[in-house]
Amino acid sequence: MSYTRNTQRPAASPATAGRPPRRRLKTGPLLVLLLLLFVGNLLWFIAWLIPNGAGSSEEVAAVQGDPITRQEWMAAMEEQHGRDTLLGLVNQKVMATAAEEYDIKVSDKEIDLELAMLRTAQDGTDMALYAENGESLREQVKSQLILEKVLTKDIVVEDQKIEAFYKENQALYDVEDGYRTSMMVVESASEAEAALKELENGSSFEALAREKSVDTASASLGGDIGYISPDQPSVDPAVAKAVQSIETGKWSEPVALKDGRLAIVAVVDKAEGQKFSFEEVKGHIGRELALEQLPQSVTPEAFWKEFDAEWFYGQ
Repeated sequence: MSYTRNTQRPAASPATAGRPPRRRLKTGPLLVLLLLLFVGNLLWFIAWLIPNGAGSSEEVAAVQGDPITRQEWMAAMEEQHGRDTLLGLVNQKVMATAAEEYDIKVSDKEIDLELAMLRTAQDGTDMALYAENGESLREQVKSQLILEKVLTKDIVVEDQKIEAFYKENQALYDVEDGYRTSMMVVESASEAEAALKELENGSSFEALAREKSVDTASASLGGDIGYISPDQPSVDPAVAKAVQSIETGKWSEPVALKDGRLAIVAVVDKAEGQKFSFEEVKGHIGRELALEQLPQSVTPEAFWKEFDAEWFYGQ
């Protein structure tokens, strides 16, 4: 799977008009990493469920008596997800080899910066995957940074251009507090009160959201909408306001949404905001500006031949 880059200035929305211009960089490729991580974890989980020595003809489901065997199930999983998962693993090893060959170093601070910026991406569903795959994602981000450093190691960007970019886009490096949020959306006050009562009696928020929430996008994830920030335009203002006063691990009273429905909002985790100085992001900006000088995007697959990489799917 290719890594695509988003290096265009987003159009200003009414909610963001008047703020300093913010050129979002690199959320595209990192969100692709999240999807690969999710698929990889899914395959690992299924493999974990298979007992040692389980027969390939074992029946795992049936429709009107017509069985679906374990072999059919696993073959379908590999066909749908196997190639992308293996591609991610091979690319990760290729870039680790490249780091040794070209003496490329990636620090924890550099990874922390990328992850902090990733939290500001406007896709909460993908942020839920980020939260579930922290350590694996750090390795994927490291591989991406190695690739970028290899590609830009011979490109010189003037300090004046780096500083000018920082001044123009300084708001991008002032990352707000992030609240990993779950919500349960219902149509009426009576439904909201009933759900609250079940929560108070010990029911799982995730299970109730799957069962009762009418917000289909988040219900399938147990209500999880990922990390949000107080001024995030894509989030209902009532939800964005509510998270600021909810303790981690707690939920709110019903809040009224713009569309007239009600939501019970829970905060699962809080990530403290960070303000990055010019010195902290100088290398990051220089690398981004250098990447823009490349005639075309390059993926880790370009290094397979150099490092003798082979895989099950051939060429």
